[in-house]
Amino acid sequence: MKITMIRHGMTKGNEEKRYIGTTDEELSPSGARALLDAKEAGRYPGADLLYVSPMKRCVQTAGLLYPGMEFCRVGAWKECSFGLFEGKNYLELSGCGEYQDWIDSGGTLPFPGGEDRTHFKERCVGGFFHVMGGAAALCGHDLPQVQKSLVMIVHGGTIMAVLEALGEPKGNYFDYQCANGGGFECVLREGGNGGWRLKIVRNL
Repeated sequence: MKITMIRHGMTKGNEEKRYIGTTDEELSPSGARALLDAKEAGRYPGADLLYVSPMKRCVQTAGLLYPGMEFCRVGAWKECSFGLFEGKNYLELSGCGEYQDWIDSGGTLPFPGGEDRTHFKERCVGGFFHVMGGAAALCGHDLPQVQKSLVMIVHGGTIMAVLEALGEPKGNYFDYQCANGGGFECVLREGGNGGWRLKIVRNL
């Protein structure tokens, strides 16, 4: 099975380099145009199964890239809550001691008033395994051998969380960052002990 993770298109907050997590922004006009241009250029694969974060920016991305296709919303794939940092950018946070502490930690500290990254990663990976269970029920239980294309339209943090846990080659959380409209095309492999791995074959 081929699994492609696509980060949603750009929003106004993304354009202004703000921390946009739980804020349910829509795509910006330029973000929507960029997705359509990339689609026209053949960047994105076809999809047999489509799973999407329920946030507007992901649902709208799905509608542009896979118009008319039915999809399943996955609540566990919502973006992280950035707490005190939500909706703000670097300049607006530059005098904030809590922000500097977070930067100095390499992004490992919990977001003040927001979600702990460990909890966020567990939530996203749990959502992935739930989706795989549903896909197995639809397509057959030997998923690595199934000749189907499953597409996820999610958030940057969701992609990083899932690939840090399951990606090959192995990397850390921030190794899997991608731009809006970018992502990774992977092949599902057996990972031992009844688990799965995601072998990255292409960056979008």
